Amino acid sequence: MRKVLSVATAALFALLFSSAAMAAAEAAAPADSSTKAALALAAGLAIAIGAFGAALGQGRLAAAAMESIGRNPNAAARIQLPMILGLAFIEALALYAFVIAFFLQGKI
Repeated sequence: MRKVLSVATAALFALLFSSAAMAAAEAAAPADSSTKAALALAAGLAIAIGAFGAALGQGRLAAAAMESIGRNPNAAARIQLPMILGLAFIEALALYAFVIAFFLQGKI
């Protein structure tokens, strides 16, 4: 539980600071080449971290679901729907990272 709380706190701080940085970047003067390079790097990191986290989460979710179905095959119908919903939510987070990367690329 403590691990989940620390990851959620880190994600919250990242969201807060990234939105503040994006707002400050819009109010700032025209970007020079180092700012453009930093934005390109941030866009690449956003999609890389988002894709890695989504792949890790989907793998763990599917492994846990298959293990539980293997232990109790009669519960497969009750496990499949929450598993598919979880996979959809994880994929939505990966798509959010993809959209953020496009927004950052638009600032270059």
